[in-house]
Amino acid sequence: MPHPCGMMRGVTGRLMLLDTASLYFRAYFGVPDSVKAPDGTPVNAVRGLLDFIDRLVKDHRPEQLVACMDADWRPKWRVDLIPSYKAHRVAEERPVGPDEEEVPDTLSPQVPVIEAVLDALGIARVGVTGYEADDVIGTFTARAAGPVDIVTGDRDLYQLVDDARGVRVLYPLKGVGTLQTTDEAWLREKYGVDGRGYADLALLRGDPSDGLPGVPGIGEKTAAKLLAEFGDLAGIMAAVDDPKAKLTPSQRKRLDEARPYVAVAPTVVRVAADVPLPDVDISLPHAPRDGATLEGLAERWGLGGSLQRLLQTLGASGAAGA
Repeated sequence: MPHPCGMMRGVTGRLMLLDTASLYFRAYFGVPDSVKAPDGTPVNAVRGLLDFIDRLVKDHRPEQLVACMDADWRPKWRVDLIPSYKAHRVAEERPVGPDEEEVPDTLSPQVPVIEAVLDALGIARVGVTGYEADDVIGTFTARAAGPVDIVTGDRDLYQLVDDARGVRVLYPLKGVGTLQTTDEAWLREKYGVDGRGYADLALLRGDPSDGLPGVPGIGEKTAAKLLAEFGDLAGIMAAVDDPKAKLTPSQRKRLDEARPYVAVAPTVVRVAADVPLPDVDISLPHAPRDGATLEGLAERWGLGGSLQRLLQTLGASGAAGA
């Protein structure tokens, strides 16, 4: 297998990883659908995402940038372990390849446009068959030599926060102008856990938005207390078998009955760190990779000021780094 991320060798600058679908969903719902191409097709998600990237590059000055994609938004290996995983978001089951996800009618046609624009700009776009964008993000993060900014509206990625390695999550609160910088201090104050403990917390409490049942009767506060008392999920389950451990009878019973779920849930909840990434240039582009194609896309889809602002920002970042 080729080097998992050849262009990252020796790189110590700031890497920004975009949870692209999470951001274009937010753009779609945050920008009016009156923003249209000349032929009347809505392009609110396309232009909104370009505005997001422009603001992110201006404010945080990454040296590398990757738009991470969902090649498979509901991988079979996760569904095999927990069949309810994202089941409520399936629009159509398919015998081969990923099931079709429920996506607003006017968003679906914008996704190929987003992909084409990113490619013409020269922004690395990485999705790997059989994996979610979260797993691509987890693997890039594991292999990065320098600080990492993960931009996502998905709290699942809080599990990657690591102050020692300079890994933080930038979570959009309103558009992308207001970002919550999530570090370990913020996690401890909000949830009582650090980044490593967040996956165990999420696993125990469950997550209806992902179809994760959790352990019945163990909510977020109880999960945080158990993790504070016993350290991690393995410590909690060891306590179930220890009559002297400080568990209430109901907690002990619920955790004991949840053993089948607890045995498989870590594989489902924790993002992968061993995805076979392609060897790709992740450096921030300062000029378009394919100017002619980009010009055609801009005219066809009416990308106007959103694209021009991003091009100016990318060019300025190149001049600043020269």
